[in-house]
Amino acid sequence: MTRSLRTWLWACVACVAMLAGCSRAEEDSKTTTIRFWVMGYEGDMVAQMLPDFERTHPGIKVQLQQLPVTAAHEKLLTAFAGDSLPDVSPLGNTWISEFATLDAIEPLDPWIAKTPGIVVSDYFSGAWDTGVIDGKTLAIPWYVETRLPFYRKDIVAAAGVTTMPRDWAEWRSAMRAVKKHVGPDRYAILLPLNEYEPLLNLAVQQPDPLLRDNGRHGNFRSAGFKRTLQFYKDTFDEGLAPRVDNTRISNVWQELGRGYFSYYVNGPWNIAEFRKRLPQDVAGSWGTMPLPGPNGPGASVAGGTSFVLFKKSKNKEAAWQLIAWLSEPAQQIRLHAITGNPPPRRAPWSAPALANDPYIQAFREQLERAVSAPKVPEWERIAQEMRFVGELVANDRLTVDEAAAEMDRRADRILEKRRWMHDQHTLPGGAQ
Repeated sequence: MTRSLRTWLWACVACVAMLAGCSRAEEDSKTTTIRFWVMGYEGDMVAQMLPDFERTHPGIKVQLQQLPVTAAHEKLLTAFAGDSLPDVSPLGNTWISEFATLDAIEPLDPWIAKTPGIVVSDYFSGAWDTGVIDGKTLAIPWYVETRLPFYRKDIVAAAGVTTMPRDWAEWRSAMRAVKKHVGPDRYAILLPLNEYEPLLNLAVQQPDPLLRDNGRHGNFRSAGFKRTLQFYKDTFDEGLAPRVDNTRISNVWQELGRGYFSYYVNGPWNIAEFRKRLPQDVAGSWGTMPLPGPNGPGASVAGGTSFVLFKKSKNKEAAWQLIAWLSEPAQQIRLHAITGNPPPRRAPWSAPALANDPYIQAFREQLERAVSAPKVPEWERIAQEMRFVGELVANDRLTVDEAAAEMDRRADRILEKRRWMHDQHTLPGGAQ
C-alpha cells in the first residue's frame, strides 16, 4: 500500500469517526436526563418499569437513585439545603407538608389541567387530598395504603358471629364472643402498643379534627378523641387485647395462625405475607374486612406515597411526563402486580388481578372512606406522642381525660414554633 493511499484511508477513518461523534453529540443534545429519587425496595420495583418509559419517550433518560428508607428524609433535606434536589420523587404522604412549608414543591394544577390522562375524579378523594395544601395540588398519589382488620374467619364463626361487624358496638360484641370462645390464654385482637396507627385510624373516624386553629394547637380534648380513647382503653380493660408490643410477638403471622388473636389491624402489604407465612391448615381461614366506625363503616388514614415535582428542577416538562406515565391506569396495574401496592385510582381496580382478589376488596371499599392525616410538618412527631400516651392508657396509667389533656400538652409543645411563625407571618410557601 502506498503512503498516499494509507494517508487517504486514515483521513476517511477520521472523517467517519468525526461524523459519528457529531451524530452522538447531536443525539445527546436532544436527550433530557431527569433525576428520579425513590425510596427503598420501591426503587428496585420501578426500575423494572423505566425501560418501557424510555422506549416510549425516546428523548428522555431517567437517572434513578435509590435512597435507603432510614436515610431518605435526611438525604432530601440535605439536598434541599444544598440546592441539589432531584427533578422528581415520590414522598411519603406525611412529608408533603414539610416540603411545602420549605417552598420546595412545584404546584401541579397547571400541569394537571393540560394532561387529559390524569382524571382527578378517578382518584380516591382521601388519597388525592393528601397532596393538596392550602388549595394547591402539590403531589399526585403513586400508590395508596390504609389499615383495616385481618381476621380469622373460622374462629369468628365458631364464636357465633354470623355477620361482619360494621360499627364499634357490633365489633365489640364480636370481640367479646371471640374472647369467650378462645378462653383466658388467647385474645380477640392484637393492638401492638408500639404502634400509633390503630389508635390513629380509630381517631380519624370522629367528626372532631385532631388539630385545631389551622394546625396550631392540639384538639385531643375534643369529645370525639375522648370517645376513641375510651373504646381503645375498654378493649384492653376487658381483656380483649393483650398489653404487649410487637417485640413480644415474635411472628404475627404465626400467632394469627395459631389463634393467639383473631383480629389484627394492618395494611395491604400483609396480604402477600399472610398468603406466604400462614400455616397450611389455616391458609383458607382468614380474611379482611372494612374498619368499623362509631356509627357504621368508618374512615381510616390514607397512607402511601405521592409524586412531587421539585420547584427548582430544570427539566420540569420531562419530569412531568414521567409522573403522568406512572399515573396511567396500566402502569398502576403493573405496579400492583410487582409490589402489591394498591392503586390510588379507581379504574385499575377493574383489572382481574385486583377484581378477583378477595383479600384486597375490603381495601377497595375502605379507600372510599380514607382521609388524609393532619397536614402539618410536625405530624409524625405528634403521632409518636399518640403512641406513647396510648400505651399509658392501655396500661391503665392514665384516665381518658388525663390522656386527652396530656396529648394536647405534648402536641402544643411540638407546634410552638409553628404558632410563632404563623403569628409572625413567616411560614414559607404560603403554609398559613
